[in-house]
Amino acid sequence: MTAPALEVRNLSKAFRAVQALDGVSLDLHRGRVTALLGDNGAGKSTLVKCLAGIYQPDSGTISIDGAEHRISSPDVARSLGVESVHQDLSLIDTLNVAENLFLNREYTRGGWFGSRLGLLHKRRMQEECGETLARLGIALPSLRKPVGLLSGGQRQAIAIGRAVAWGQRIVLLDEPAAALGVEQARRVLDLIRTLRDANVAVLLITHNMDRVTAVCDTAVVLRRGRKTAEADVSRVTQDDLVAFITGARTTESPAREPQRGLSR
Repeated sequence: MTAPALEVRNLSKAFRAVQALDGVSLDLHRGRVTALLGDNGAGKSTLVKCLAGIYQPDSGTISIDGAEHRISSPDVARSLGVESVHQDLSLIDTLNVAENLFLNREYTRGGWFGSRLGLLHKRRMQEECGETLARLGIALPSLRKPVGLLSGGQRQAIAIGRAVAWGQRIVLLDEPAAALGVEQARRVLDLIRTLRDANVAVLLITHNMDRVTAVCDTAVVLRRGRKTAEADVSRVTQDDLVAFITGARTTESPAREPQRGLSR
């Protein structure tokens, strides 16, 4: 296997008396989807926010393509090729679809002077937004409508589309299909496969075991802020994954069937 696109080593994060992460390590590889599993409060979203530059870890290291980085902000994360979809979606309700898709990447017109004045090239952004969403199979009634007027599923689709459109190296997805119907959730899984096939490293937080077995290669389990298991998804069952999540088993526990080997 090639060197990891992203390496996390002994990452810890506390919020006063609450130890949200305690020495967590994991690797994300290009062309593979890693599921991050655990009950509510296990530390999954905290880990993603540390990788996305929203939180600063108390200790531990994050390396991208073998080089250690301090991801001090979401802008730094994006500059390193890390795109994220968080549960709060990080959309600006008063901006339209195209403006949200190009948020912090706006096209300007008028050369250097126009860039300094912030003169947006709205027509170009509208056209490219429509092309991008069409390529991803995301249909919306209007690209000019403020996203605050759209449904929860439509907003979710915009956030996912933005991450897929810009994610060239590493994409972090925190419950991307939570607010979606069956057909929209199926489309999200197709987008994840598209990322994997494009050699992007994907981290997926989900509580849905069917989605894990459908698109994920590896599963990493957190429990009370600690990593307790890591498994090759093709070699375990959904019951095994649930047992890891509940703490009934860890990686060190013997598998019920000899042919199911677990990776560390």
